[in-house]
Parts: sequence; structure tokens; C-alpha cells
Amino acid sequence: MSLDLPIHVYANFTVATMVPRGSDSLGLIPAGAVVVQGNRIEWVGALSDLPLDYRTAERLEGRGRVLTPGLIDCHTHLVFGGQRIEDWRKRLEGVSYQEIARAGGGILSTVRATREASAEALYEAAADRLKRMLAGGVTTIEIKTGYGLDLENELKQLQVIQRLARQSPANVIPTLLAAHAVPPEYRERPGDYVDLVCNEIIPAAAPHCVAVDAFCESIAFDLAQTERVLRTGLEYGKQIKLHAEQLSRLGGARLAARLGAVSVDHLEYLDEAGVRELAAAGTVAVLLPGAYYFLRETQRPPVDQLRAHGVPLAVATDFNPGSSPLGSLLLAANMAATLFGLTPGEALQGITIEAARALQLDSSLGSLQSGKRADLVCWDCTHPLELIYGIGAYPNAAVIKDGRLVAGQLS
Repeated sequence: MSLDLPIHVYANFTVATMVPRGSDSLGLIPAGAVVVQGNRIEWVGALSDLPLDYRTAERLEGRGRVLTPGLIDCHTHLVFGGQRIEDWRKRLEGVSYQEIARAGGGILSTVRATREASAEALYEAAADRLKRMLAGGVTTIEIKTGYGLDLENELKQLQVIQRLARQSPANVIPTLLAAHAVPPEYRERPGDYVDLVCNEIIPAAAPHCVAVDAFCESIAFDLAQTERVLRTGLEYGKQIKLHAEQLSRLGGARLAARLGAVSVDHLEYLDEAGVRELAAAGTVAVLLPGAYYFLRETQRPPVDQLRAHGVPLAVATDFNPGSSPLGSLLLAANMAATLFGLTPGEALQGITIEAARALQLDSSLGSLQSGKRADLVCWDCTHPLELIYGIGAYPNAAVIKDGRLVAGQLS
């Protein structure tokens, strides 16, 4: 690190390092300090142990407030056109998600709106959503495509995501989800659409995305089709992920684990055999309680089994217009604890270090450790579990991305 880069000492904070120590899953340091030089963390520890070299550096006084890593939302669909209020109204009247999808609603209604929207309109709407999430402490976010479902519009979504990455302070991770649903023009020939995804869309999108995802479900793609998509992603050097076992048990999670998926998401219908395969593969389970809540599901993911087998548990918003219009990652963490049975500590890990693991970014993000990127959030509260406990009224946040204040105020 160049010696001429500025050094800041965040002093007298309750520091939640997210590096577990014994029974302390949060790695708490009361009266702690974090030293930042440029865009990197240089030192973390008790203020009383602050090395002499840093004692004359500029101090930012915490006065007992909480300092956490920047939050990480590892599963969103932030770029889309339109809204799905009519779908929601029908579900409240008793129509199932699957029935709405088969009638041409659901994902396909968002596909129509996204295809019709200009790239500029999609960008403006997504940029506003991202700005609000950044203000809520989210410094890294994964954004999926999946509302284009043809070459032109999947690339349009990726272009919008790349523009967000350039123009927002947030760290934006693009994922290709062309295998999200069978588009209406391929309704009677889904195999031909899988041909298009594998032969044209993935090759064209590969330079512009980090990962390839798919939706393995009775209303989307079967195991054989899913395997072809994921294997094609691997051929192009991409990470692979999967929406699996959300509405039924098709075995997608086991398939994804065998192929080396970095994460498998939803998992309400996952069985113990699938849990074991995720554990053996080191695949992260991403829990999406917003969709569970909004769709009024009753089948919970097998959290006890996932925990018992040591499967990493991440939590995300699944922000999308149809099944999880949830813009608060802290509320998603509260839901993961309240609805799914995570401990509050696990829920906070799920939106920091485990979410980083789900994006294969845990070597540089997700915890407060020397050498990692200086993504920090200063919260106006006295204990980090207040972040999980609250519903709707959250502490003011000062958000630091790569060592720079990008939202809120430090005072």
C-alpha cells in the first residue's frame, strides 16, 4: 500500500468483524477500531491496542455506535420493466403462482414490459432502486437478467447492469439468467429455446457476466434442460448458480451441487439427500424469505438440516416485481430469522460473509479483516443485532465503499 494514501481510524465503535470467535458468531470488539488506508482495511482490533503508527491519523469517532462490513445482497432481479400488482391481487384471491404463470402472467408479463422498455428507462428505474439499497447499507449486489428471454433483450439487460456498475458506487455483479422461463414464442418448443440459450445467448453474454443461472422448476426448465444450460455456462468459464426446489422437488439442487455450483437458491423443497450433496460440494444455500412471504408459501427450507450438515447459509432479498418486491436486505434478514428459524447472528452472517461466499468474493469482502476492501457501514445503534431485530425503522447508516463515504453522514 502506498504510504501517501490517506489513513483513517474508525475509533470507539462496537465492531462486528463477522469473524467468529468461539461462541461469538459476530466477532464483536467493544470499544474497537478499524484502520483504513485508501480502499483497504489495514488493521482491526481493540482501540487500546491501536499500533503507534496509527495514533496520529485522522479519527472518526464512533461513540459506541456499531460498525459492520458493507451488506451484500447476493440474489436480485433489479432490472425490469412494469410491475405485477395484478398478479399479486389474483394470488390474494387464491390463484396459485403456477396457475398465473401458465395463463401468461408471472414472469412472462414482466418479460413483455421489459422488452418494450428502452435501455434508458430500465436504467433510470434500476438506478433509483439501487440508490435506495445503497443508502440501506448494501455495498455489493448481484443483479440477474432473465426478463429479456431473447438475445437482444438479455444483452439489453446486461448493458443496463454494466452501466449501473460503472455509475453507482456499489459493487455490481452481473449474472445471466436467460433460462428463467420459456418465452411465449417458444411455448410449444422449449427445447428450441434451450438451443438458443446455449448456442447464442450464453456465447454472446459470456464477456459481460460473471455467472450463469437457471430456474429448474415445473413451470420453467426440467433437469435435462437445466443441466445443458449449466454445463454450457461452465464451458464458457462462468460460475454457475441455480433457482431450485422452490415450488417442488425436482432434484435441481443435487444436480447443481454435482456440477460445482457456487450457490443454490430458494430450497423450500430440498430433501436431506440434497442437503448432503450441497455440503459435500461446498455450495452455499441462499435463502429468500421475501418470496416465501409474498407468495404465502408454507413449506420452509430445511434450515435445521442445512445447519447440521454445515452448509453455508446466505440470505438475499430476491428483489423482483412478481414474487419478492422487497427492497430491504435488513428486512430479508429479519424474515430469515422469524420465518425460517435462523439465529439473529446467522441472519447477519447471511447478509455479510456468507453472502460474499455465495458470490465467491469472501476473500475480499464480507468481514472486517486486514487486507479486505474498506466496505463499512456505521449504524446509529449500540448492538449489531438491532439491525436484525427492527422492522421498517432502521438505524441511520453512514455507508463507506472502498474507503469513501457514499451515503449518509459521519458525525
